[in-house]
Amino acid sequence: MNKLKCFLFILAGIVSSCTARSKSDRSVKFEQYYVEGEQLYLTHCSNCHQQSGEGLGLLYPPLNHSDYMENNLERIICLIKNGKAGELIVNGKIYNQPMPGVASLTDLEIAEIATYIYNSWDHEKGIIDLKMVTATLTECANNME
Repeated sequence: MNKLKCFLFILAGIVSSCTARSKSDRSVKFEQYYVEGEQLYLTHCSNCHQQSGEGLGLLYPPLNHSDYMENNLERIICLIKNGKAGELIVNGKIYNQPMPGVASLTDLEIAEIATYIYNSWDHEKGIIDLKMVTATLTECANNME
């Protein structure tokens, strides 16, 4: 009986280990960024882009199923911090509603939001690293001067 219990315990450990790995190879850091990013997104972004990332009609563009987002990671990082005025074409549709930036967000908070939006819905980009966000934001600031 003890051998059977031991075997079942080991088998359960192997199965749960394999399940966890196949489900996600995400690091603790990634999970922290993602969870924090979700809260920041809900606070600062979801009012316009919606919790589902589907946007709001032709007023605010979608983040889910977004060709612009897929092809413009650095611009998205700049938009989160600095906002944007003027036309934006997403999935062939024109959006012309100003997007206010959130200048009070730290580089880390922007990395967390980016990690969340780039790994939600249909996206699987992995962690958006703080160093890359800081370098991108420095470049944005230099281009705005």
